[in-house]
Amino acid sequence: MTDLPKRILIGRALRSEKLSETLLPKRIALPVFASDPLSSVAYAPGEVLLVLSLAGVSAYHFSPWIAAAVVVLMFTVVASYRQNVRAYPSGGGDYEVATTNLGPRAGLTVASALLVDYVLTVAVSISSGVENLGSAVPFIVEHKTASAVAVIVLLTLMNLRGVRESGRLFAIPTYCFVAGVLALIGWGVVRIALYGDDLTAPTADYEIRTDHPEGLAGFALAFLLLRAFSSGCAALTGVEAISNGVPAFRKPKSKNAATTLALMGLIAVTMFCGIIALALASDVKMSENPASHILIDGAPAGPEYAQDPVITQVASAVFGHDSLLFVYLAAATALVLFLAANTAYNGFPVLGSILAQDRYLPRQLHTRGDRLAFSNGIVLLAGAAAILVVIYDADSTRLIQLYIVGVFVAFTLSQTGMVRHWNRHLRTETVPATRRHMIRSRAINAFGAFFTGLVLIVVLVTKFSHGAWVSIVGMALFYAVMTGVRGHYDRVSEELAPEGLPEETARPSRVHSLVLVSKIHKPTLRALSYARLMRSDTLEAVTINVDPEETRELRAEWDRRGIDVPLKILESPYREITRPVIDYVKRLRRESPRDIVSVYIPEYVVGHWYEQLLHNQSALRLKGRLHFTPGVMVTSVPYQLESSEVAKARARKRAEWSAPGAVRRGPVPRQGQGGHRNQGGGRDRNQGRGGGGRPEQ
Repeated sequence: MTDLPKRILIGRALRSEKLSETLLPKRIALPVFASDPLSSVAYAPGEVLLVLSLAGVSAYHFSPWIAAAVVVLMFTVVASYRQNVRAYPSGGGDYEVATTNLGPRAGLTVASALLVDYVLTVAVSISSGVENLGSAVPFIVEHKTASAVAVIVLLTLMNLRGVRESGRLFAIPTYCFVAGVLALIGWGVVRIALYGDDLTAPTADYEIRTDHPEGLAGFALAFLLLRAFSSGCAALTGVEAISNGVPAFRKPKSKNAATTLALMGLIAVTMFCGIIALALASDVKMSENPASHILIDGAPAGPEYAQDPVITQVASAVFGHDSLLFVYLAAATALVLFLAANTAYNGFPVLGSILAQDRYLPRQLHTRGDRLAFSNGIVLLAGAAAILVVIYDADSTRLIQLYIVGVFVAFTLSQTGMVRHWNRHLRTETVPATRRHMIRSRAINAFGAFFTGLVLIVVLVTKFSHGAWVSIVGMALFYAVMTGVRGHYDRVSEELAPEGLPEETARPSRVHSLVLVSKIHKPTLRALSYARLMRSDTLEAVTINVDPEETRELRAEWDRRGIDVPLKILESPYREITRPVIDYVKRLRRESPRDIVSVYIPEYVVGHWYEQLLHNQSALRLKGRLHFTPGVMVTSVPYQLESSEVAKARARKRAEWSAPGAVRRGPVPRQGQGGHRNQGGGRDRNQGRGGGGRPEQ
């Protein structure tokens, strides 16, 4: 049922040796890993103006200084991470740096922060993209939550097809967006500098009503500027993804990753500053509460007013509303904001895989899917982001308040860890040229740690009451979950570790085998034959007396056939199947604690899902209970019905590597090429379940 749709949506499975072919050149890696910081120019400048509008339009003249501070921070972070990717190219990124140099707790803190930030990246990018697209398509605004969830599902399917395939799909829209924004900035500068045109945004004639008509001063103004700066720092989200994705680059990996970082920083800074400059030149008006604070002809705009993003207003002023270039940039902006979430789709699964390898997350996250992507991590990220989008109604202004905290926690701890990294290496390094290089790198990372730590404090102070506390709670939850998962795996490993005792002392005294019987037919006879081959110390058949008449007939046929295995009849006055068997097994264990009880359960193997509904499922529940009973071994003895053989033959006609999970399992032996057979001619394999097998009992 699921194989064909999966192949259509995701594609054919890839061999493990094809992994090297999925590595990315720089031209593809840039849109894959840097789409988030590149696309942030669509909303980060607007967030700066939204905050400044609380003090009135007069506060807009502070925006160039805020932009300058963001630029300095961007170059600092980019320069710092260029040191990271060279020193730690394995893909652990901030988590590996913090764990190696600051200890496991710092590493877990960084990992928790990054996981929260990746989820928020998807939620914010998709919500912002829906809002941008909604300015041109009213239907999207009317159903923006459902639209955002639909985009998340579509983006998830694209990423499940593999990193290289998704990168090719995302490269063109990202480059189109970058070209459109650079063209917007260039043409805007030409119109102002050469032609002396006055750019006029659609909101240029509007007024902003403020709750502080006389403006802000002193501490209140300083706090407002710091809050505007922290909102503008959204432009830095996603920078760390490249350090986590170094293994996905082509060789030389570290050099290519460092070059991509530099290109990303240069392009992002140019676009961010250009949009803010043109917004001021065209007299853009923005407000956190447009319905009541935007005044049109002296009257409040009202709840029906839809506030367009800054980039849309600037494009209208430069290109002209409804012009071809305006429509092009609006479409490219909406599309790239959707695709900006791809940064998280590449960062979250890789980090999840590394954490799973370190036993901090379920091991399933470490497994690559059919397309050699970390499919489980991709699906987990999509689910968490969809939940956030639904909770916050796809409102990017509300979601962005949760943003940034996690990424600056990671920035600060990572750069602090890099300082300790260089200190450790400088103690043993004696080559002067190498020492000078290390000292320079340490200075860069030290400045980065100081600056990002300062920004983290600013973000926490200015955004805590506006929603940043939700991110802190999310980080704490991730930390607690990962600590609990690691504790569980450690306990299991300790319990399963051999104690160094001689093998003989671990052997049971005897093996008592039971074959569950409901009636005498081929599956029962096969299970009895198989149990005899195991040469147990004792062997008996067990049936449950649910219907006395059927039990008498079974006893009579048992004696008539002369079956040489004793038949034990367990009474069940309440017509239960599971409890009498469990009680009997436990009684055997109490009588002989050093004995092992081996239970054999005959199974039908059917080839169609609907046939499973026609057979009794009681033994499935019984197996579940027996697995939790100490000293009990459970063996399923499958009997393949004709429909299962037809399904097996049909499956053989498909490509050898088309089955789900085939890359992980390896090639399946064909008939005559090996593979153990059961007595009776059926292949003893897990396909019994895969073909629809269910217990017969």
